[in-house]
Amino acid sequence: MAAELRSTFEGSTMVLTIHNPEHRNALGPEMYAAGVEALSAAESNADVRCVVITGEGDTFCAGGNLHRLQANRQRPPEVQAQGVDGLHSWIEAIRTFPKPVIAAVEGPAAGAGFSIALACDLIVAARNAVFVMAYAAIALSPDGGASWSLTRCLPRQLVAELLMNAERIGARRLYELGVVGRLCDAGQALDAALQWAARLGARAPNALASIKELINEAAANSLPAQLALERDHLVKNLHHPNAGIGIAAFLNKQTPRYE
Repeated sequence: MAAELRSTFEGSTMVLTIHNPEHRNALGPEMYAAGVEALSAAESNADVRCVVITGEGDTFCAGGNLHRLQANRQRPPEVQAQGVDGLHSWIEAIRTFPKPVIAAVEGPAAGAGFSIALACDLIVAARNAVFVMAYAAIALSPDGGASWSLTRCLPRQLVAELLMNAERIGARRLYELGVVGRLCDAGQALDAALQWAARLGARAPNALASIKELINEAAANSLPAQLALERDHLVKNLHHPNAGIGIAAFLNKQTPRYE
């Protein structure tokens, strides 16, 4: 069965499933392109309020296909570079997508699979899930934005340990460190992520888009620049119809229904 990224819908949530069970949901260029395309379609679809990324069965994603990597050693370097660029296009698409993206992780999330989870806004993980950046174990360095994402959410020494030792870190430990947002029983990660997505889907989408942009820009901005950006977003959102809906509903103790 060919490796693919499957797209389904649960209410207002798009579910993207990494489907390659024969190789523990290993990734490939066809998935990267499909991921970018799916997010592009979801961005312009007002009926989609959230996206959940998960893996088929009891594995989130084993990362890159080592057989493909080995074969690429006999090809021009540009071949592998193009593959990495494809992955990075998907990572960037997840980070800049204006709606919440939740990773639902069962079992192993290795290499680029870990990177995909880190690129998401929120992570739900089964208690028995494990995360690993195993690149150093096979004489490689990371891709998928791993070094960028990890250094923004963990101490430098712990990042060095994860990347250099290539050892597993459990979902519980990442939860304690604040990287994983929700823990659940094995087999329940997708359901837990969908419940979270439904709650977020009830929020005003314009406000969530602003929050995501503010978070993305904060690390690179000076305080004055971030304050100015916050001002501009707040003013814009105040004059959006959803602010009228939300404020009126709060004052009248009602449940808002946002556009």
